[in-house]
Amino acid sequence: METGTGGFINPEKVIAQLNVKPGMKVADFGCGHGYFTLPIAKAIGQEGRVWAIDVLSEALEAVRSRAQLEGVVNIETARGDLEAPNGSKLSDGFVDLVLLHNVLFQSQKKSAIIKEAKRVLKTGGVFVLVDWRKDLITIGPQDGWRLSFDEARALAQEESFVFNKVFEAGEYHYGLIFIKP
Repeated sequence: METGTGGFINPEKVIAQLNVKPGMKVADFGCGHGYFTLPIAKAIGQEGRVWAIDVLSEALEAVRSRAQLEGVVNIETARGDLEAPNGSKLSDGFVDLVLLHNVLFQSQKKSAIIKEAKRVLKTGGVFVLVDWRKDLITIGPQDGWRLSFDEARALAQEESFVFNKVFEAGEYHYGLIFIKP
């Protein structure tokens, strides 16, 4: 069970709504223990690749271990600070999709993280944002700086992301999809 989500999100149900295709390049920002990384890696197939990025080495080790146990070979792990410029260490315009789940509530540098997602996405690339609902503070992590749905949407739009749609991310989270123009 993923520590960051506590089983409150079903990654397969989320991924099914993202129009993920075989061969895609995906960055899983703040991947944690791979709760989304492994299902995405399976969904994009061996022609695709997922870059699992986290600031914690232990989280990346957990992703590598799980991938090895499940025979998933299309995952690259990298330690990165998403709040720093070029913190993911990925090239500009490199990936088709950036997934940012349960990360923004932990940061006071939210705009920096969204800037990094924009930098690594191709033009027309998809930015997926899933985070804890602000109005349900009795569920999930008690510390941090949660954003409302509208605040999260506004932050992404400030970085010139184009709002695409809302998707179902479970009872305790919201899900937003944006496109890089």
